[in-house]
Amino acid sequence: MAHTHPHPHDGETVTLEQRVLAKNEDLAAANRAWLTEQGIVAVNMMSSPGAGKTTLLERTIRDLAGRRPVSVVEGDQETTLDADRIKRAGSTVVQVNTGAGCHLDAGMMRDALTTLAPAAGSLVLVENVGNLVCPALFDLGERSRVVIISVTEGTDKPLKYPYMFAAADLVIVNKIDLLPYVDFDVARCEEYARSVNPGLTMLSLSATTGEGMRSWYDWVAEQY
Repeated sequence: MAHTHPHPHDGETVTLEQRVLAKNEDLAAANRAWLTEQGIVAVNMMSSPGAGKTTLLERTIRDLAGRRPVSVVEGDQETTLDADRIKRAGSTVVQVNTGAGCHLDAGMMRDALTTLAPAAGSLVLVENVGNLVCPALFDLGERSRVVIISVTEGTDKPLKYPYMFAAADLVIVNKIDLLPYVDFDVARCEEYARSVNPGLTMLSLSATTGEGMRSWYDWVAEQY
């Protein structure tokens, strides 16, 4: 889907973006109604590239095996590399390649759900395109939004990308096993995040070692 950006005094561009977002909102509402009817929890997971979304998904799929059906909508501009990893972890997955697009939208989500056909009462994890700007603007019909940042990124990410953090229900600080080797202040990052979203839930974990993962699973269970 083409993504337009408003320019000063460019009324046509602003109007076009408003129409695109309005159409997306209608589709998202339909997605949400269907998911609610089926008792399915969809979680939109967003981050910059390299924050560890796919590793977190892999571990989640393996750890929740036998407890609750999990399926994945995998968003990338190109390739099926992450979808292949998700399959090997044991989950059904639908790959959505956006090409030049920088985010998933509600229409893509509708088509992915049609193909995925998730079981009633299941968990659908959506790995959005790696980007801390555009995905925040597009509702997919999800139950919750999760932003993942890693300790290899800057402590000030919430201040640099405030809209993304303002739109989040949960922020996960990932890769805490690397804290001894990087300059990252978890407490300061949480302070910054809550300055733009006071009601935010924050979790710190390592998807690689498993430290802190129980808190993530407890949060997922609370979404039902």
